[in-house]
Amino acid sequence: MAAGTYDSRSVTRVPHTAPRRTAWIPVAAQILIGSGAVGVIGLWWSDTTSVVGMEGWLTDGGRITGLLAGYACAVLLALMARIPVLDRSVGSDRLARWHAMGGRYTLSLALAHTLLIIWGYALTSHANVVDQTTTLVLHYPDLLKGTAGFLLLMGTALVSARAARRRLRYETWHYLHFATYVAVFLVFGHQLSNGADFVGNRSAQLAWYAMYLGVAALLVWFRFVVPLRRGLRHRLRVAEVRGESPGVVSVYVTGEHLDELGAESGQFFRWRFLTPGLWWAANPYSLSAPAHPRFLRITVKAVGAHSAALAGLTPGTRVWAEGPYGGFTAARRTTTKTLLLGGGVGITPLRALLETLPGDITLLYRARRPEDLALRGELDTIAAARGARILYSVDEPAAHHMPLTAAALLRYVPDLRERDVYLCGPPGMTDAARGALRDAGVPRHRIHHESFAF
Repeated sequence: MAAGTYDSRSVTRVPHTAPRRTAWIPVAAQILIGSGAVGVIGLWWSDTTSVVGMEGWLTDGGRITGLLAGYACAVLLALMARIPVLDRSVGSDRLARWHAMGGRYTLSLALAHTLLIIWGYALTSHANVVDQTTTLVLHYPDLLKGTAGFLLLMGTALVSARAARRRLRYETWHYLHFATYVAVFLVFGHQLSNGADFVGNRSAQLAWYAMYLGVAALLVWFRFVVPLRRGLRHRLRVAEVRGESPGVVSVYVTGEHLDELGAESGQFFRWRFLTPGLWWAANPYSLSAPAHPRFLRITVKAVGAHSAALAGLTPGTRVWAEGPYGGFTAARRTTTKTLLLGGGVGITPLRALLETLPGDITLLYRARRPEDLALRGELDTIAAARGARILYSVDEPAAHHMPLTAAALLRYVPDLRERDVYLCGPPGMTDAARGALRDAGVPRHRIHHESFAF
């Protein structure tokens, strides 16, 4: 399709809407998770009459940690099911942090369960630990599969460790993480076959089945069925690729019934381009313009093999997009005044928000050189049309550099403490910005940030 077919410089009329209040949803989710853990402990309590001797304490400690580990596995999978109400209100990166923290607790509980049960059973049967381990693994129902699942969980944990992640491509890490599903499937059977709290307790068994089947249904529906339906419904294709600045391109994607997607400014999709070398990877890229009934646009900087290859996409390439995802939207606002603070290609979701966020808007855009200020023409056009203020800061030449400190921010944005701040950019820049904003007195709940780091 010829260049110029899509005009991304036209400005959307900004609705004057009040901020939506969704802060209660993350709190409610945490309360629900905590209540479930209390219920699991209650299951152990109701089934325990007394604890006698060291072997009793060890075995019952193994029971409690095993129950909590089994419950935590279900919670971890639910957090990554991409449930829209959680994704939009909590945010994808925050859910990922909950998932990572929960993963550490889960592995600790599973390890404690394994060691305590082996030790407790060994004391009860007057056997050594090695013989008792062999007996449990080889002769107890479903425990060989449970052991394989436990080892898979440990392997996933090693791959997820920060030192290991640095050595892996995002796509490789993402697919290795699917081993978690296999691990949980393998572990599930032994919980009901060997768990003292489930054997002979039909109500507990049914509740456990309901929890796991419910989570499985959410995973299948939101991670597989919904993307498949949308892919067939919207029939996305690459329409055009435009250069924006050195190493930065915009990819325009057209399709059918795009207004049904309900995508908001600030959200992202996981994009899979069905062309050799790219079809197997689904990478997250934010919309760099408000969703249009005829097209979607992403703007990408070449920082890896996948992002660099997008510059060579040809019109007509089929696209599979999962989403929209993320809570980096107008729903996060608590006031009618906003600062958009971006660095490098992190300008992409902020450019869309600049066009659609109502109220008093200031944009601070940082880059290394003037030519690295991607989409600058569009930003200036939008700012002029809606009366927004834009501040540009570059490292070179130094005369146009604004230090990322509390004093500098307050000098250029005197009413900073009264604003919500939407922050997007490279990790080092965003870490420094969060510190400067907190030092400047911006409340933590008004600093909104969503990261794709894995």
